Amino acid sequence: MRRASATALPGPEPTERHDWQTLRELLPYLWAYKYRVLIALGCLLAAKGANVTVPIVFKQVIDRLDITQAQAVIVVPAALLLAYGALRFSTSMFTELRELVFARVTQQAVRRISLQVFRHLHSLSLRFHLERQTGGLTRDIERGTRSIGSLISYTLYSILPTLVEISLVIGILLANYDAVFAVITTCALVLYITFTVMVTNWRTALRRMANELDSAANARAIDSLINFETVKYFNNEGYEAERYDEQLRKWIAAQIRNQTSLSALNAGQALIIAITVTLMMWQAAGRVASGEMTLGDIVMVNAFLIQLYIPLNFLGVLYREIRQALTDIERMFGLMHAHREVADADGARSLEPGLAGVRFEHVEFGYDPRRQILFDVDFEIPPGRTVAVVGHSGSGKSTLARLLYRFYDVGGGAVRVGGHDIRELTQASLRATIGIVPQDTVLFNDSLYYNIRYGRPDAGREEVEAAARAAQLTDFIAQLPEGFETRVGERGLKLSGGEKQRVAIARALLKNPSILIFDEATSALDSKTEKAIQAQIDLAARGRTALVIAHRLSTVMGADQIIVLDNGRVVERGSHAKLLAAGGPYAQMWLLQLREQREADS
Repeated sequence: MRRASATALPGPEPTERHDWQTLRELLPYLWAYKYRVLIALGCLLAAKGANVTVPIVFKQVIDRLDITQAQAVIVVPAALLLAYGALRFSTSMFTELRELVFARVTQQAVRRISLQVFRHLHSLSLRFHLERQTGGLTRDIERGTRSIGSLISYTLYSILPTLVEISLVIGILLANYDAVFAVITTCALVLYITFTVMVTNWRTALRRMANELDSAANARAIDSLINFETVKYFNNEGYEAERYDEQLRKWIAAQIRNQTSLSALNAGQALIIAITVTLMMWQAAGRVASGEMTLGDIVMVNAFLIQLYIPLNFLGVLYREIRQALTDIERMFGLMHAHREVADADGARSLEPGLAGVRFEHVEFGYDPRRQILFDVDFEIPPGRTVAVVGHSGSGKSTLARLLYRFYDVGGGAVRVGGHDIRELTQASLRATIGIVPQDTVLFNDSLYYNIRYGRPDAGREEVEAAARAAQLTDFIAQLPEGFETRVGERGLKLSGGEKQRVAIARALLKNPSILIFDEATSALDSKTEKAIQAQIDLAARGRTALVIAHRLSTVMGADQIIVLDNGRVVERGSHAKLLAAGGPYAQMWLLQLREQREADS
């Protein structure tokens, strides 16, 4: 007998990425709008050029002041005053133009990345989603998309303009005054940036830890709220609150460490700026006193100091925000690169629509390579026939449905549809051919109409209502005040188990697939409803290839063939009458269920 090969496990969590990797991955989304980017950069240079020219014009105004003892006579050419006003206006005008031109770039980049992450998450295997916590996943996406806008805003609107302005100011100081002014400014800038980068890099680890704890707390809260009924069943509200509070305490401790390091960084930056301002004004005041510089010169230097002080102060804050934004984007891009355990093969072909048979060919499988579930399972469902698979809980019945849908790849053997190994088919075409009523029906928090129509979103109203009638939902819907528009609640919690199952049956019937899977489709129904729906299931399966997975043997009596699974192995196969006559495991299960039914009726 063949043994299952090691089943592929999800890839490891994304390793830590360098900031430049994240930026390189982000840039193509921005460069798709390169003309807007270039226009925005042109507006940026124009705005900063005008802003740096303002102090120069202001110096000329001051130097032309002729103050006599009797009165102050202002002799200032009108052109200088007009230029001063025009430059002030130009700074604001080009800044607003830059933001207006670049707004579409930012929003479209966020939209495209969010959509790509969303699609990739839907393309990942069932194993990935079973092992991830939804709360933490959604928080990673939320922070990542928000941080893309923040990163673009900080770099284009703050960091880049600041660097341009600093370069222009240093150039003007070097060209017009003693080199000591440019040297002080440059040394202060280098010291400030070095200090900020070193301390912020240290703080990044604290930020990552805070993010991890924030995601963990959010995931724990959402997990608890999703399982609201279970919490109530076991009277564990206090226990859940304690678990949530434990995560919050850890998060608060991380946040306090984060804030302490932030305060230390701010104090160091303020000290560097204070020393720089003092040195610059000391040098300027001395030269004015000796006649080397005019009153207008010291006014201009002072104006430059003010223009440098403000962006330098925000440069540290913005750098921290950029690093934090990169950390958040890194996690989202990590999701985009998560390992796809089940992917279409190169050159995968589409499954042609139409009736097709199904073959499980010596299938071996295990969710974990250390624990095998299926052993050499081999059976065929001819086109248009119904095959039932029965067995005790844990025998591997529902695993067959997951393999047929290709939520996982087999470890050995093959699953074939229409004679094709499903690993050679596109997943989209395969799943378009199959309809399923799962054992555990999960509904969207929307209306009954939406949930039924989800089986075929382009279906008309009459088709949806026909599917509801076929699933015996008409009387139930008629009793509801809002009818088809009744909302079913989170995961369908407002409906009973039987009502949810009937919605799932209606949804599958509306899809009208050529292959139908009923995975314990009547398990949540009472005997009366089960008999009514069983007739509809038999009718729906007619003319289709059907795989019926059941625990109640009364639901599979009419199957063309019954497969009996025990601990992942096929132990019997045949018709209902043949298996009863054989007196094997199937006959024993039949007698046991008859006895349980008599006891329940008595």
